[in-house]
Amino acid sequence: MLIYVKITNFALIEESELEFGPGFNVVTGESGAGKSILMGAVELLLGGRVDKGVIRNGCDRCMVCGGFAVPAGLAGAVGAILVPAGIPFDPAEPLQLRRVIGQSSVRNYVNDTPVSARLLASVGEQLIDLHGANEQLSLTVPARQLDLLDRYAGAEEAAALCGRIAGELEALAKEREEFDRQTPDEAERSRLELQLEDIDKVNPAPGEDEELSARFKVAGNSRQVLETAGQLTAALTEGEDSVADRLGSVYRRLLELSRIDEALAAGLLEECDRIQEDVSALSGRVAELADKVDLDPEALAAIESRLGELFTIKRRYGPTLEQVLAVRGEAFRRLELYRNTAVRRQEFERRKAELTAELRRAAEKLSALRKKKAAEFAERVRSKLGAIGFAKCVLEVAFSEVEPGPNGMDRVELLFSANAGESVHPLRKIASSGELSRLMLALKTVLADADSIPVVVFDEIDVNIGGETANRVGEELHHLGRNRQILCISHLAQVAARADRHFRVEKHTEEGRTFSECRELDAEGRVREIGRMLGGGESAVTHARAILSKIKEQ
Repeated sequence: MLIYVKITNFALIEESELEFGPGFNVVTGESGAGKSILMGAVELLLGGRVDKGVIRNGCDRCMVCGGFAVPAGLAGAVGAILVPAGIPFDPAEPLQLRRVIGQSSVRNYVNDTPVSARLLASVGEQLIDLHGANEQLSLTVPARQLDLLDRYAGAEEAAALCGRIAGELEALAKEREEFDRQTPDEAERSRLELQLEDIDKVNPAPGEDEELSARFKVAGNSRQVLETAGQLTAALTEGEDSVADRLGSVYRRLLELSRIDEALAAGLLEECDRIQEDVSALSGRVAELADKVDLDPEALAAIESRLGELFTIKRRYGPTLEQVLAVRGEAFRRLELYRNTAVRRQEFERRKAELTAELRRAAEKLSALRKKKAAEFAERVRSKLGAIGFAKCVLEVAFSEVEPGPNGMDRVELLFSANAGESVHPLRKIASSGELSRLMLALKTVLADADSIPVVVFDEIDVNIGGETANRVGEELHHLGRNRQILCISHLAQVAARADRHFRVEKHTEEGRTFSECRELDAEGRVREIGRMLGGGESAVTHARAILSKIKEQ
């Protein structure tokens, strides 16, 4: 049940807090007084689309807050949404939903915990069924009629299964389309094979070009390398007056010092030994370098030839050898794709056949469930229509088969005749706005018995009706309020008189600014408001008092 709604700086409403009760709650007021503002606030509270224009002029933000008593039957479903999101939830305590709309941001809260608008809407869907003023027009759309039948038949899960399988089929078709788009054709296959053959003929290795270039540079200057290496080894160890000879002379003189004072020269002798070893090692490495130099002209020509091959292949597919190898890898991958095309296409066809058969089985089960409940659904709605002025009406559910898809294999259309002796026709061709309003009320009443949603909101469900029919609509709304909470905006005195709790919206101007206020009426206030709705004047007030007295006695 919706316990209260608090509104601050929302459109014409500066500050308003309403406490609703169980049963049938009605909101009335002059046209333009702001009843639609109240409904907009409730819709916003349920995660509806935000328009910054709802912020009252001169204010930087507005706020809508509502408190709900969650019935025991819904506690599990609501908890399944909130608890995984880390939101505190105690079914014994009121559940609070709140939205704060600023000029640059919108903040959503459940029990003072920030949440997304989607989560807020998910919770709201469990608590309130909101029927807007123009929703009855949707009754003329066959897809909407199918949704209503599914709700009554408890077929939402079966319908969702069809939607899931159809979604998988659609995804598979897109995957197949992308595969076909990516698969090489014959012309590309030939080009890829030539690329692969061309590169594999050279068979380059990673980094081979850099290694050969370094070797070629050294080999091309081999004579200079040998000469320089010979000069270095002579200077270090092999020539007259080499570094090694001079170090030997130094060592002998240090040895003489050690004989004079061993402690004085001991460290210097060790240092000299180390330097002699380093010079010998350096000379050895220079000699090894000379040994590696290849003066073979044929070997040099072979390196030059190989570098030429690598240069050619890099010019075609490079400019770097890494890019050449990448081209080779991509060509190989796409050729493998081409070679496996038949196998992959067979797999696509097998999966498509499986999903198609699965979808048909699911659609057949869904269709059987719909058809099992269709006649009962039509009869219950017809019975409700009889109670609100269509005693001789006929309502049928017509089925036609379509290719299995996300909505199953049925196309459903409601056929209607308002009067005895007239043949039935689709709603979209014959129903007036008044007939659609009553049909919507009948449907909502029937569906309310099938649904667990505790609050049903009607925005002008009684449009374009009057007289005795209005009395019956009021009785039906009061009856519906016995099992759940009803909130209804109405222009009809006959409907308002049946309410368990009555609210009036008024608009007034103060210091050049317009304000809209909503307040609950006491017994005398109800008499005067219903009198106004009957046309005004003392006679209307007297009539209103008589209507309320008669209803109270019933």
